[in-house]
Amino acid sequence: MRENKRYGYEEAVDYVLQIPKFTKKNTPEDTRRFYEYLGRPGERSGLIHVAGTNGKGSVCSYIDSVLEEAGYRTGLFTSPHLVDVRERFRLKGEMISTEDFARVFNQVLENVENFSEKCGNGVYHPTFFEMLFFMAMLWFQEKRADYIILETGMGGRLDATNVIAHPCVTVITRIGLDHTEYLGNSKEEIAGEKAGIIKKGVPVVFWEQEESVNRVIVEKARGLSAEVIPVSEKQVIFFKFKNKTVDFSMRSEYYGYIRASLPTAAVYQKENAALAIRALEVLGRTCPLTRQQVEAGLSHARWEGRMEEVLPGVFIDGAHNEDGVQAFLDSVREDGCRGKRHLLFSAVSDKRVEAMAGQIAESGLFDDIAVTRIDSARSLTQEQLLSLWKGKNHARLYNSPEEAWEALLREKEGPDIVYAAGSLYLAGQLKAYLSKL
Repeated sequence: MRENKRYGYEEAVDYVLQIPKFTKKNTPEDTRRFYEYLGRPGERSGLIHVAGTNGKGSVCSYIDSVLEEAGYRTGLFTSPHLVDVRERFRLKGEMISTEDFARVFNQVLENVENFSEKCGNGVYHPTFFEMLFFMAMLWFQEKRADYIILETGMGGRLDATNVIAHPCVTVITRIGLDHTEYLGNSKEEIAGEKAGIIKKGVPVVFWEQEESVNRVIVEKARGLSAEVIPVSEKQVIFFKFKNKTVDFSMRSEYYGYIRASLPTAAVYQKENAALAIRALEVLGRTCPLTRQQVEAGLSHARWEGRMEEVLPGVFIDGAHNEDGVQAFLDSVREDGCRGKRHLLFSAVSDKRVEAMAGQIAESGLFDDIAVTRIDSARSLTQEQLLSLWKGKNHARLYNSPEEAWEALLREKEGPDIVYAAGSLYLAGQLKAYLSKL
């Protein structure tokens, strides 16, 4: 048994960030057994479980904002974080304090030691994501959250968050080709992994796509007697982009017509807001929510790193796969730019980067492209980044995101717009840099 050391905040964060270096992948049964040993924390709250390829965090944010507007005490667990690991834990919109982070970390670690000793194997340890999930659930339980909104990590079926037994509703956002080395080589295979969060008798809200992808989700739901609630573009009745807001209307089962103005430059957020509305309708069957609360909550919601305007005419978007890049480009087309568009691009090596660069080049939207490595072991090399644009667009190479960012800002004239996209690591590194200025 380890010495019963108490960790301070900085030590706890360092320990968590080092976990990938010394632990192994646990089986779903390992994770479930330890969650049960903890007492299944958080399960007295209403649980909303969200999976998918793109838009998970935004859907979670919209649901969280509406429930908070309605006066409920909400817990929000999301990933990844951009700058501070505490971003993953929010109660009523506020990040966990450093003191609470250290305390729940020590609580989980002490239980890990006791659990391993009791089981007699001495080898169990949560993975990075599992540790954060267990910490979050203990914290939300302690704070008596009325509702907990959980975003899955990479998958669904094998995700640590899938140990929860009785969510109020599950949501599956748009499915795309990402993490194919783990989840499958087709959208249908990936949909099967995401559909693993569907529970017996629990309604599932999902975004309609190709029929073959829809079929995977519908068949899984029907096999579990789960109500199926599809959402599509056809249900978004009116849409316009104006003054960096997305205005849309959709008919709601309980609230009549929902009319909301989303404070974002991302046209793709209407899709995520529509999913959130349908999920809230399911919750509305048992918890009182008014149309005014839904509209106000949507209008107040903000999600960092998604077409986020960090300076006037300067945007950061976390587009990091083909669907994400397409959604990013759709938003750029609507920006009304009267000057030049400048793009800072970087990506990690395990993404379909050739296809992403091809989408950007074919769009013809950018007058100037800067490329750079990001501070990650998974980053593309400088040579790989330059080769992506060979025969497409001329790209200028910089030594760091910060150097490239400053160069683009110096060149920006009044009506110009600067964008950064290609990786959430890039978004996080730039936001960290901006926070120090």
